[in-house]
Amino acid sequence: MSNLDPTVADRLKRSADGLVPAVVQQHDTGEVLMLGWMDDEALARTLTTGRATYWSRSRRVYWVKGETSGHRQWVKEVRLDCDGDTLLVKVDQEGPACHTGERTCFDADVLLAADG
Repeated sequence: MSNLDPTVADRLKRSADGLVPAVVQQHDTGEVLMLGWMDDEALARTLTTGRATYWSRSRRVYWVKGETSGHRQWVKEVRLDCDGDTLLVKVDQEGPACHTGERTCFDADVLLAADG
C-alpha cells in the first residue's frame, strides 16, 4: 500500500512492472542528469521528503539518491507529462549524479550532434 495521493496515482500510466521513468534535471541550468525509475511509493516518498527516491530494478529495493555516496538530490519540482507516463524531477544536485562519478549519465556517447 502506497501513501501516494490517489488523485496523482490515478493519473500515472505505469509499465507492466508498475514503474514510471523519472527524467532528472538540474533545476537551474536545465542539464539532464539521469534517468531513474519510480513506483507509487518511491514517488510518494520523493514528494513528502524532498529527497529523490527511486526503485532499483536490479536490486529490487528503494534507494534515496546520495544516501551512501553523499551526492544528494534535493527536489525542487516534480512534474507529470501530458500522457501520465513520465515524470520530470527537477533537483539541486550535490556532486555527480551518475554512478560512474560523472556529473551526468549522458556524457558517455554522442550518437548525433548538429554541426556548429
